Amino acid sequence: MKKITLLVLSSVLLIGTIACSNNAKTSADAPKSTEKMGEVPTTKTVKNDQSDAASKVRRDQLNSDIRAREQRNNMTGSDADRAKGDLASEVRSKLEANIPNGNLTVAAKDGAIVVSGTVQTQNQLDKIEPLAKQIKGVKSVNVAAKVAPAVSDKKQ
Repeated sequence: MKKITLLVLSSVLLIGTIACSNNAKTSADAPKSTEKMGEVPTTKTVKNDQSDAASKVRRDQLNSDIRAREQRNNMTGSDADRAKGDLASEVRSKLEANIPNGNLTVAAKDGAIVVSGTVQTQNQLDKIEPLAKQIKGVKSVNVAAKVAPAVSDKKQ
């Protein structure tokens, strides 16, 4: 019985540690902070990210996640009670659901959002601020992202 209890406890701690990492990214190649620009993605990476993010299942997951977080926030009664990385994560989910081939990183502090990285088109860049402001608790949005179309995988 003690071994099972120890196994369960260590599993919960491990999962909690992994779940609490604050690396809100829209793809595996997104920059690790809002201080640096991401690398320009290849065409293959963009197609893979786009097919994953454009899938109905993925979009439903993201929208469900956003609704659940909003409901949890409503239960606490205050934006100030929100977990430290929760606002950035919600904004990241919203951007990922609506800009599937973006390579964006989101940081939040006291309701101020900073979004950096790259997107494929000017239209996508223009969507970032309005999408971020749809999330409850966002007071301001600084878009430090750039338009950088994907580069070809072929070597010339």
